[in-house]
Amino acid sequence: MTDPTGSSTHAQTPRPRPQYGEYASPEEQRARIQQPETASVSPHPALPHTVPSRAHPPTAPATTAAARPTRAADRIITFALLMYGLVTVVSAVPQLWDFSGFAQTWMQVAGIDATFTNTAQGELWGRIGAFVFIGGWMLTALLSWVSLRARRLSWWIPLAGAIVTFILATVCLTVPLLGDPAIVTHFAR
Repeated sequence: MTDPTGSSTHAQTPRPRPQYGEYASPEEQRARIQQPETASVSPHPALPHTVPSRAHPPTAPATTAAARPTRAADRIITFALLMYGLVTVVSAVPQLWDFSGFAQTWMQVAGIDATFTNTAQGELWGRIGAFVFIGGWMLTALLSWVSLRARRLSWWIPLAGAIVTFILATVCLTVPLLGDPAIVTHFAR
């Protein structure tokens, strides 16, 4: 609707008053709040007629150990795997130290009806295998501890340590077993 003068009958709503700092430049905002000038906030400093950016400074990542997550489940799983590995090492080392007895038991389980005769090489490699187990567990425990102290994900370290240790120990145990004539004859059939 219009009145006879041609103007609208609806009352012109005034423009809403701007909020604090809405139209102020970054320099004017800093002057009002008495903040020293830092880096320019304008995304296009070469364009003087652009509307200033109202972007907030980026949030910095956590830099202290206290700000990082604790990962309680990771700690529990890591300690459980390390304890399982320790039990395995403690039970395996005495068997490997007496490699002739270990080899004789292994031959019975494998169905080889003979006596283990490669005792000199067996004792040497059995003790090397025992030290591989002990050293592998100690290195794994050390790496896990360092990773846990840094609050990094650590559950995979005992698993990887166990895999590497078992592969190396298996090589140590296979050398004297394959050096025994009865075992070689059994598998050659």
